[in-house]
Amino acid sequence: MKKLLVLLITILLSFQNIATARTLTPPPIPKERIAIVVLDTPKTAKEISQLLKPYKDIKLRRVFQEAIYGFSVEGNPESLNQLAQRHKQVINVSPVTKYEVQTEEGVKMIGGDLVRSFFDKDNHRLTGEGITVGVIDTGVDYNHPDLRRNYGGGQDLVDSDDDPMETLTQGQATVHGTHVAGIIAANGKIKGVAPEAKILAYRALGPGGGGTTEQVIAAIEQAIKDKVDIMNLSLGNDVNGPDLPISLALNSAAAKGIVAIAASGNSGPNQWTVGSPGTASDAISVGASTPTMEIPYLLIEESRGKIRIQPLEGSKKWTLDRSLTIVDGGLGTRAELINAAGKMVLLKRGELTFTEKAQNALEAGAKAVLIYNNLSGGFIGNLDSPLPIPVGSLTKREGERLKKKGSLSVRVSVAEEKDRLADFSSRGPVTDTWEVKPDIVAPGVAINSTIPGGYLSLQGTSMAAPHVAGACALIKQAHPEWTPEQIKASLMNTAKPLLKKDSELYRTFEQGAGRIQVDEAVKARSLAIPSSLKFGKYGDSEDSHKAYLQVENVSDERISYSFEIPKQTDGLHWRLPLSFSLEPGQSRDLTIELQVDPKLLKGKIHDGYVNIVAGKDTIHLPYIYVLEEPNYPRVMGFDFKDGDKPGIYRYEVYLPGGAEEFGIALFHPDDYRFVGFIDTNWNVKKGMLTKEVSAEHLPEPGIYLVKVFAKKAGKEDFIETMITIEEKKK
Repeated sequence: MKKLLVLLITILLSFQNIATARTLTPPPIPKERIAIVVLDTPKTAKEISQLLKPYKDIKLRRVFQEAIYGFSVEGNPESLNQLAQRHKQVINVSPVTKYEVQTEEGVKMIGGDLVRSFFDKDNHRLTGEGITVGVIDTGVDYNHPDLRRNYGGGQDLVDSDDDPMETLTQGQATVHGTHVAGIIAANGKIKGVAPEAKILAYRALGPGGGGTTEQVIAAIEQAIKDKVDIMNLSLGNDVNGPDLPISLALNSAAAKGIVAIAASGNSGPNQWTVGSPGTASDAISVGASTPTMEIPYLLIEESRGKIRIQPLEGSKKWTLDRSLTIVDGGLGTRAELINAAGKMVLLKRGELTFTEKAQNALEAGAKAVLIYNNLSGGFIGNLDSPLPIPVGSLTKREGERLKKKGSLSVRVSVAEEKDRLADFSSRGPVTDTWEVKPDIVAPGVAINSTIPGGYLSLQGTSMAAPHVAGACALIKQAHPEWTPEQIKASLMNTAKPLLKKDSELYRTFEQGAGRIQVDEAVKARSLAIPSSLKFGKYGDSEDSHKAYLQVENVSDERISYSFEIPKQTDGLHWRLPLSFSLEPGQSRDLTIELQVDPKLLKGKIHDGYVNIVAGKDTIHLPYIYVLEEPNYPRVMGFDFKDGDKPGIYRYEVYLPGGAEEFGIALFHPDDYRFVGFIDTNWNVKKGMLTKEVSAEHLPEPGIYLVKVFAKKAGKEDFIETMITIEEKKK
């Protein structure tokens, strides 16, 4: 009870700083729960049916033998829990979760235009010819004039047919998959990275851009059966876990010879935000960098401060030639914009779409629009159609600060930026495996590409990933014998590490090896595998860890190799291989040893680059190690929804390292009065936690503020959101 009281005090004190929370609207839930069952060895459909025979209320849905060993089922939670506990061959039973889409200078920036002047071994230009890329997404508009000649068929895993057309239903239409396909292989008005690659479309995300684990794994399964060379997944969730089924499926695809590419996510700039499947060890996880951009800054007259504006895609450039008065326009309704004429309008995000807000401001005579977030941090966005006034976003803090100051006179200055890490790009490392992710970055801001009926500029790691997929198609054409591991190494070994404004390198778990240079990757003369080094997690005593590396000479001449000693750090001592040489086609296995004295170290996460001088080239190998229990989020991915039976609710939450103490507390949203606990527990195992709760143990119907907390190794984290408890069903 004493421990519980301490936790409760911590909860109540922290609630003094709460501003607002986002309401969760539970999606429609099927009558039975759907789950993915992962097995230790492959089983036939007959063997699986025999395994499920004792469970009369569990229905077999799909059998997976390529992406993962396992199957999907539909049944009640009690029987699924029994299935997980009673059979040794069942590794885990994971509930089906939701996956959302993460929403031609980029081609030039990564060297894609230069590669088109290169030739493969058959004297064909490098255009992706003969390479098949599977796009697992919202479908593809295969009638688009820029994609017709590249389309090679596909599957619809949402409607279970062979027509993977984008959703075109008004109000639920999607464009995402077509945009991704265009970045990879558009061949018309615009040119993708690999304009002659073949696109196979797998529609795993349906109306509105939503899909489930089951649909995505089924798409990966089909792509493996179709023997694609490369698969691109510009989708994800917010769970930083390496053991989720889709991450495991991508590892399996890579083992079968397929280059798997996944977007890292749009939840940056904080650490530990990379989400599955961008956490898959053997996939290429891609973050977003910026092409050459003109970045506007808001200058407040009579003040030295300046505020960075994030332009919304589709708005006019921020090239204002005079000062403007900034005024508060509320949420952007017509009634709130009566004083907007000739001014810059400050609007709060919410209720209306970005386009509706901006259109109302335009009609009211506004000269520019700033939309500030209603949650902590900033955001990226797109307008549905181009507007003749500049529209941009601000963080919640910046917007509220401007609102508090009242009417101000402001100016806008524009600075050119290039090769910076996008703020929204998710960062690593990966929990549990303590790996560097993302592996690399590629342009993901203001990317123009195909959509049904035309073209549109979008931004996100969803746009960065297909740059890498196209790059891999070019490398695969040039080197058809290379494995996925070699192709990944060629990209990472030749990437350009990016610098911040202060000329310091971004951390390895922010940018991986850096921004891809496909023209250099195609010409790679040496390959170092693995292309990033992990030394694991250290305890609190002096220790020594080893990483194993293979260096291969893939050129046609002798190359000498030597290692540069990394920057001196107290508490670290490196033991690096001696210099050596390799003849063409030769390789050498090497051991890199890192000796650590934790008492001399500062901080929990240590990373950097081990540099190999390979003849006239330098290979930058990102490395990472962590001390004890680093500062990763102890809780993530919470969802609360209706259960499968009347009067039953169900929650799901991911605990990356498990928890010594865990709980879900309810509060009244108006005054933060404590209502009670939905659940409390101690010594919870790591992974996805799923549990049912009877309505009898919940408070009266209404909207409540919920705080999900978990404590591990002296650190406590929490998630805050809103949930709705409805009338008890009988």
